[in-house]
Amino acid sequence: MQTKISDEYISNRAWFRDVLAGENVILKGISALEYLQLFTGYTKESHIDVYAKNKGKYSNINYYIVNNFDNIDFFLQGDILCSSATQAINDILLEDEKNIDEQALVEALSKYYYNNNKSFKGLDIKVNLQKFEELKKWALEFYRG
Repeated sequence: MQTKISDEYISNRAWFRDVLAGENVILKGISALEYLQLFTGYTKESHIDVYAKNKGKYSNINYYIVNNFDNIDFFLQGDILCSSATQAINDILLEDEKNIDEQALVEALSKYYYNNNKSFKGLDIKVNLQKFEELKKWALEFYRG
């Protein structure tokens, strides 16, 4: 069984709130960046990435199974658990180099930078630092054109 897709909602945040209401999952990676409004997302999006303690019922949700949520940096907003920006970026940077969504990361890093008084302070990146430094440079130019 699949969930509804993002096109049926005014925002991805509204989509996540409806689809994940009452689920014991934490938004992860790109999905977390979308919820944090650091990345706009893609049209007709149908997949959601989450941490979960058990596999769920939806075929279009990627359940990353963990024993517990103790080592995940997340917050609760309403009914939604969402990874922090640091957690989401580290999760994406952990992916195989060819699978990293550079567009999403560059947009997210750029928004983070400009929303934090032109600073990346507060991000605690622990993995793939070379790629992170490369994407930071691109992020600084993202809104400059």
